[in-house]
Amino acid sequence: MKMKIRKGDRVRVMRGDEADKNKVGEVIRVLPKENRVVVQGVNIVKKHQKQTQSGGKTIPAGIREFEAPVDLSNVSLVDRAAEKDAKASRGSSKAVSTEDAKAEKKTSRRKSTTAPKTEKAKTSKKSEDKGK
Repeated sequence: MKMKIRKGDRVRVMRGDEADKNKVGEVIRVLPKENRVVVQGVNIVKKHQKQTQSGGKTIPAGIREFEAPVDLSNVSLVDRAAEKDAKASRGSSKAVSTEDAKAEKKTSRRKSTTAPKTEKAKTSKKSEDKGK
């Protein structure tokens, strides 16, 4: 199966651990045989490493942290231009909606306090006049 995601692409994690959901990161490595990708800063795993020697080099003991592979079906490709547009539109719509909400609250208070009293008074006087 041909993979659409390549090394260097920006992807969003759609499913998985709660801490990793909706994170956006760059693809570090692609594993096509396993149908997996490694995303920078996502699915961080700790591994306890014993001290080993190979070829005259000593690897010290300790706890290593590294990004583990994520299944390809759990990520989606992110378009950089669309991501910037979405952030810009979210910020501007919030500012407009809060101003509109404040204006509506002020006008609705005015209408509710003044309008019903005058209308009730007028209607009650008319009903009394009709009765006489």
